[in-house]
Amino acid sequence: MDWESLRAEFPITRRWAFFNHAAVAPLPLAAQRALEAWARDVTENGNAHQADWVRRIEHVRALAGRLLNADSLDVAFIKNTSEGVGIVAEGIRWRAGDNIVTAAEEYPANVYPWMNLAERGVELRTVPLHAGRIRADDIRDALDGRTRLVTLSSVEYATGFRNDLDTVGGMCRERGILFFVDAIQSLGAFPLDVRRTPIDFLTADGHKWLLAPEGAGLFYIRRELVEQLHAVDIGWNSVVNALDFTRVDFRLKPHAGRYESGAMNVCGIIALGASLDLLLQAGIPEVAQRILEVTDYLCEKSAQAGCEVYSSRSHSEKSGIVSLSVPGQDSKAVSRRCKEAGIVVAVRQGRLRVSPHCYNTTAEIDRFIEVLRA
Repeated sequence: MDWESLRAEFPITRRWAFFNHAAVAPLPLAAQRALEAWARDVTENGNAHQADWVRRIEHVRALAGRLLNADSLDVAFIKNTSEGVGIVAEGIRWRAGDNIVTAAEEYPANVYPWMNLAERGVELRTVPLHAGRIRADDIRDALDGRTRLVTLSSVEYATGFRNDLDTVGGMCRERGILFFVDAIQSLGAFPLDVRRTPIDFLTADGHKWLLAPEGAGLFYIRRELVEQLHAVDIGWNSVVNALDFTRVDFRLKPHAGRYESGAMNVCGIIALGASLDLLLQAGIPEVAQRILEVTDYLCEKSAQAGCEVYSSRSHSEKSGIVSLSVPGQDSKAVSRRCKEAGIVVAVRQGRLRVSPHCYNTTAEIDRFIEVLRA
């Protein structure tokens, strides 16, 4: 892959060394052009070309299917990760005494919707992290005959630990337990195959590693489970004959499309599609390899500069997120110094969180290390 050519898609590199893709990513030029084309067309033509944009949305759905190795009909467009969590949390027909298992330090979007089920008698069980890691054995020990669902992030947002979804998903499938994955910190950066990995539900907004605008995300549901969930947020577009407005025919779409209840975020979805095109052309395995090369270099140079790297560097556990600290220095102060030097990082759980993408370079990492040494 010619990473320099891909880098030309990101004008942000002219001013910033941007290492905060685990928060909100910059848009590539392809996404900007898609947004501008939509805005120009709607400004000049209203909805005269609406059919063209509907076809474009279905093209993006097909791209999302390729990304996940899923039937595109099993993918719905949602406004954010939390909406996807809510579809499942509110859709499962819970019984008092059921329980859900998750990690103790999950991002709040993957915690609060499950906590909200307490008044229905549903218990949320959390397993501890060990040096930022989640042990599959701890999850196994938390399961019992009333466990209905296990929910995990593909990558932990603060530590960068990459969970073993194959092992946990297999464990759940063997026991008849549902497996939910918040994939926002890996989708677009690492391959994820829902046919190979036993995943029942998956959700991710596009504004991180998928390099898309906020408000345009993906939700996947295994087809066999569609009718088992109570459908929530139903609207005119949830039914089979959605465009026949003169006849009320309450037959829900037999796939993920039932969750696209009404008017959609067309501009956000087509921009997501432009970024998906870019990433799929580069190749997700190649993107993952490049990200790990850059983060390996980051960890090596950080350690040489006297920093403490908290994130795992084991091959199966490392991700695009590196959590580190500078001994004797406040991480927020270091982050401010970085920004003054044209470098964007974040602070999570008292440590610097550095999250470069495939278009970032080792030269940019060297700039970051210079600030740390200073």
